[in-house]
Amino acid sequence: MSEIPQPLLALILLLVIALAALATLNLLRRRAVDFAALASSVDDGLILIDDSARILAHNPLAATLMKGEGSDIKGQALSLWLKDSSGEQLQLFADRQLGTSMNLGQEILSFTRLAREPKGLLLLVRHHDLEQDIRQDIARYHHSQYFAKIGTWDWQVGTDTLYWSDAIYGIFGYKLGEVTPSYEFFYSRVHPEDRDKVKAGEARCIATGENHDEEYRIVWPDGSVHWMRETGNLVKDSEGQVVKMVGVVRDITQEKALHHKLEQMAHQDPLTGLPNRLQLEVRLSEAIGEAAARDGRLGLIFIDLNQFKAINDTQGHQVGDRVLMTAATRLQSLQGPKDLVARIGGDEFVMLLPQWPTDAELEEVAARLAKALFERFGEPVSQTGRGIQASIGFAIYPDHAGHMDALLHVADQAMYIAKGRGDNQYHLGPDHRADLGHRLVL
Repeated sequence: MSEIPQPLLALILLLVIALAALATLNLLRRRAVDFAALASSVDDGLILIDDSARILAHNPLAATLMKGEGSDIKGQALSLWLKDSSGEQLQLFADRQLGTSMNLGQEILSFTRLAREPKGLLLLVRHHDLEQDIRQDIARYHHSQYFAKIGTWDWQVGTDTLYWSDAIYGIFGYKLGEVTPSYEFFYSRVHPEDRDKVKAGEARCIATGENHDEEYRIVWPDGSVHWMRETGNLVKDSEGQVVKMVGVVRDITQEKALHHKLEQMAHQDPLTGLPNRLQLEVRLSEAIGEAAARDGRLGLIFIDLNQFKAINDTQGHQVGDRVLMTAATRLQSLQGPKDLVARIGGDEFVMLLPQWPTDAELEEVAARLAKALFERFGEPVSQTGRGIQASIGFAIYPDHAGHMDALLHVADQAMYIAKGRGDNQYHLGPDHRADLGHRLVL
């Protein structure tokens, strides 16, 4: 594998960061119920209204029923539809409101309340039929939840009584009716590490009246772990006493997996799995701050594989990739619990030692580390039958530089000084003391 030009590396890095940022933005946009997915899975009109009863979103059928095919009713007040032709307020039921269409037929419509969302209230829009019971509307909505992986719940606060919509059975890994919902059962399915967080979120909602909004993991009957996002709010009686908490739960496992993958793309080298330059710089900045706080030292080691281009040219990129992966594994075998090994270029690796010894001479520690590394690299690689030749540059904070960019520059220059002398050499610090360059012949 030939070394990738630095401008191209920079472009790739910017692209990865942009993809990660875009994915994060999309995740934030999808934190609430996916209106588009839900709207396409129901056979009726669907609208989302804000707290002032203005329409935030609607599907095409809702617009057709309320005003006419192809109409855009976004931003309009729902009150425009809630009166009859004479201006009288139409009948209000416990779970629905009647209204009048603005189309030529002026049909009577029903607006059924389905669920409270962080952004507002979901309403189902249909032609009103006096012979239909409201439970039919709710049942249709619950059926649509299967396709959107969304379920509604209703908990009588302080008791074990919990209602689940049909969709939640599948979301929690069960067949419909296989278990009996209860608060105790729900809590038993929450991942042990997330139970305190769920309890705290519920308590905060009850104490403050703020919306309940938590992400947590559940454990399916087969042992697999799935991510949920749950939103809810309190329902109070006429005297202001809390009666219950109602809300929506959604499976976000796929979103979490995508986010994790993009995080890996942004911070890890795809070939070796090691941290890349971006993650190295983040950790190095943190380590410098920690070293400064304790008046300590840290070490930065640049390692360049010699004659790597010749391996690629003569034995192919697959062998070259294997050499890179072997080098990564051998460097990891030498790192301490708090050390970091990163790959920052085609054949360039970096080791960060955040706790460089302060009770020994710099030269003594560098010589010992270089000897251990060259010995480990000297073991034959199965694909080539030869060991790995390398050049090493050392830079120490604060002895050689006091900030990150300068420290990276010193380590890089030290590595090139060592490389200019041949295989298996190291150099410690800036280029003003040539006597610190050494060759270890093994």
